[in-house]
Amino acid sequence: MGDRLRVMTIFGTRPEAVKMAPVVQRLRESEDFQPIVAVTAQHREMLDQVTRLFGITPDYDLDIMQVEQSLADITTRAMRGLYDVVGEAAPAFVLVQGDAHTTFIGALAAFYHRVPIGHVEAGLRTADKYQPFPEEMNRRMTSVLADLHFAATPGSRANLLREGIDPRAILVTGNTVIDALFAVKDRADIPPVAGLPPLDGRRLVLVTTHRRENWGEPMREIYRALLDLLERFSDIEVVFSVHPNPVVRRVVDDVLRGHPRAHLLEPPEYGPWIHLERRAALIMTDSGGIQEEATALGIPTLVLRRVTERPEGIAAGFLTLVGTDRERIVAEAARRLRDPGAGRTAGAGNPYGDGRAAERIVQALRYYFGRVPAPPDEFGG
Repeated sequence: MGDRLRVMTIFGTRPEAVKMAPVVQRLRESEDFQPIVAVTAQHREMLDQVTRLFGITPDYDLDIMQVEQSLADITTRAMRGLYDVVGEAAPAFVLVQGDAHTTFIGALAAFYHRVPIGHVEAGLRTADKYQPFPEEMNRRMTSVLADLHFAATPGSRANLLREGIDPRAILVTGNTVIDALFAVKDRADIPPVAGLPPLDGRRLVLVTTHRRENWGEPMREIYRALLDLLERFSDIEVVFSVHPNPVVRRVVDDVLRGHPRAHLLEPPEYGPWIHLERRAALIMTDSGGIQEEATALGIPTLVLRRVTERPEGIAAGFLTLVGTDRERIVAEAARRLRDPGAGRTAGAGNPYGDGRAAERIVQALRYYFGRVPAPPDEFGG
């Protein structure tokens, strides 16, 4: 079999960690690769929740988190640290995931060292460089640097082909978030989210918001819509996982703090959060990963954004794009709360994966390095 090749995975946020954890686990199981984990940890506590759950101990931890750091702060500290880490570790290959700052900066650091790059969850696009901000440009610039592109869906592959990416460098794998979801959703040892009152027959509405393009008045409109819904439906409890960024927290506290049926939580750990998602009557979010999780679980979901790079869930009837307009949010949420079947399509095919994405990625790396004679099968193929 030869020596095990060193493959470095780079991530810094909770969504990246969730989606990279199955890849790290598959690399560990392989006789061909030695995984090296490097984290930037711009969201320290949220990242640590995931690494603990999946038993991942980073080999390199830059710990760049600072209070109310700017995008420039993240970029400069991550670039300096990751450039040094890649140089010291000398991996044969670097894997980055998604569209966070760590994604592009990690790919750039690998490029500076002439190390080949694989992009997990490649090809997501909105065609608007400010939606989402700065993620749309992070993923576009990563695509220019990457040598292998692991697209979650055929639609993502089509986006890459339109941009001139060599089709031989693209593999449709499904999304690794589905691998992670399958790994935890039925575990009996996952504790419940602490601090929540019993529902006593009331319905659960889960909410998350964090996107920079929604900061300020758009977020305020979302939270006012939540107040409207609480007034209109006496049988709902809103559980809000509040992002640690102070810019988000100030508006949440100003609008929602003190309402007896609005429960503002520190972000729950990943396992308990998935179990909470399964109980929800409705999810409202601007998160990308939650769109995919909710689709897999069959929970009707309102996407609190003007555009989404995940049109498959909308086409399949799982998701509804509502933006940040207060009246539209209330109208669409009310429709689903009045008709519990609206938007709930459990049993339909999941367009985002089958739980084998990480397996395909590792097999593709084995093919890339000549360890196996053929590439893996594709998701949906």
